[in-house]
Amino acid sequence: MKEAGRLLRILLCFMCCCTLLAGCGSQSEEKKETEVKEKKIQIGFSFDSFVIERWNREKEVFVTEASDMGAVVNVQNANGDIETQIEQIQYFIKKNMDVIVIVATDSNGLSEVVDEAKKEGIHVIAYDRMINNADIDLYISFDNEKVGNLMAETLLRATDYSGNYLMLCGPKTDDNVDRVTRGFDKAITDRNISIAGLMNAESWRAEAAYEYLTGNPELMENVDAIMCGNDNIATQTVRYLSENGMAGSIPVVGQDADLEACQRIVEGTQLMTVYKPVDNLAKTAAKAAVNMAYGKGLEDIEAECMRMTDEEGNSYQYISLEPVAVTVDNMDQVIVEGGFHLAKEVYLNVKK
Repeated sequence: MKEAGRLLRILLCFMCCCTLLAGCGSQSEEKKETEVKEKKIQIGFSFDSFVIERWNREKEVFVTEASDMGAVVNVQNANGDIETQIEQIQYFIKKNMDVIVIVATDSNGLSEVVDEAKKEGIHVIAYDRMINNADIDLYISFDNEKVGNLMAETLLRATDYSGNYLMLCGPKTDDNVDRVTRGFDKAITDRNISIAGLMNAESWRAEAAYEYLTGNPELMENVDAIMCGNDNIATQTVRYLSENGMAGSIPVVGQDADLEACQRIVEGTQLMTVYKPVDNLAKTAAKAAVNMAYGKGLEDIEAECMRMTDEEGNSYQYISLEPVAVTVDNMDQVIVEGGFHLAKEVYLNVKK
């Protein structure tokens, strides 16, 4: 009888322990689920540099949009150095980011570190500039061939479809420079156009354009129009033209719709800038990044998304937004009414 009582007590203790363990397991699972829900999406964003005006604006828009969707964004600046950017991406990998977004310093120099990120299950977005021969998830940019086409068409009309053109471009390491140049060249093919000179500004250092022009004064004697890789380069170009009494007499085009460029257009010293809706680009990229982090597709992204394959057989999604040529004729409609710059800023130096 005593033996039976002892066995009963052991059985009851065993059942209590099982109940307690089951409760602990249940609580552990609930805690784990809560932690997953509360875990913030981690996004690493490596910028080439902030030399170009637009990057600061896009950084703020991207961070705000991603934060509103519950993500935390770690922004890094590579200062135009490829090795620094590689180190930043490796840091993001160690931090186990959910998504890494990159404005490439060198479009051909990041394939290995991008592949490292992908092996760790991290999504990678090439922002504005393509990363060649890499297993990226998304390339989001503008139609850069069209940017070059818009530049060329504007200059062609201004010079009656003939003349000597000077091309002051960005660095060869930026894949977009090749795309813009390709679009420009296609537009002037079979026209009575000669290229008087071609320069590439390393690391988008705009002062290189001024140095090139001051070092080749005889060149400007036969130049009828100037294509600038961006509005920073256009700033240095117009600086040279102003110092030599030629500002306004030679048509100059650029891109990015920087405030100074818009001011020059209404003042008459720059003919056109290509406006790219960068706020929309940053917002779309932020939404795409958060969607990827949650394992969702891009079906709800309000932009056309295409599936592309590179020369190495890597498949990626591609979102391309449309650029717009801005002249004095549509400055108000596109830039001011669109909220990109204020009218009082654009017309600061002229009477509207």
